[in-house]
Amino acid sequence: MDIIGLGPGHPAGLTKEAADRLAAAEAVLGYGLYLEQAKPFLNPACLVYPSRMTQEMDRAEAALDLALSGKKAALVSGGDAGVYAMAGAVFELAAARKVNLSEGLERLEIKVIAGVPALIAGAALLGAPLTHDFCAISLSDRLTPWPTIEKRLDLASQAGLVIALYNPKSHGRSWHLTRAAEILSQNLPPTTPVGLAARCGREGQNITLTTLADLPQSQVDMQTLVIIGNPTTFVYQGYLITPRGYAQKYLKNQ
Repeated sequence: MDIIGLGPGHPAGLTKEAADRLAAAEAVLGYGLYLEQAKPFLNPACLVYPSRMTQEMDRAEAALDLALSGKKAALVSGGDAGVYAMAGAVFELAAARKVNLSEGLERLEIKVIAGVPALIAGAALLGAPLTHDFCAISLSDRLTPWPTIEKRLDLASQAGLVIALYNPKSHGRSWHLTRAAEILSQNLPPTTPVGLAARCGREGQNITLTTLADLPQSQVDMQTLVIIGNPTTFVYQGYLITPRGYAQKYLKNQ
């Protein structure tokens, strides 16, 4: 069974390994948007099983059942399947069902095919915001208690990390980003640069630079990656840059 990361959205962002695995699949499962991304690479005889958002465990269970029945099953995710995506759901379910993944004739081999995550695709479009230490935090509290998220935001900003926010805002969670900005503002100045990368590699792609003070009023949705700079991050001619210290060390005598 393959769990395949499709990358940022455009065909050129798909790895060759992922394309080869999709072509070999007998059944592919995924959220509708991601199945559309995968469609050009599928064998015409491949069975396709679409499902809606929030049905992750249903997808994982169906994929496991197909694989255990002998089908070459592939489960697709946007970006990288191991970053806030389906790999975790499959392995959690396999462990709960005590599926044998290690040895013997009854072994089920699960292979995770890496893809370019939104974090990396968005950072590339913004310039070089992740050149120094960084972390990723999801603002979705569907599976993580909100007080835990608040604690992570506070500690990450105290530590001077660049922070990438996944799942920043939805119709049901319209206040989470505003609250996150309030927490970050306790440790970071209001002028801290912020980059917004929306729909990376897909139709409607949009890149915006703003500040922490203006972040709550910015156009942000679930398909937007938000990168909060650290105290050294700066903007230069439209690029978001977090210096590693190369210039300071190697150009100081020039």
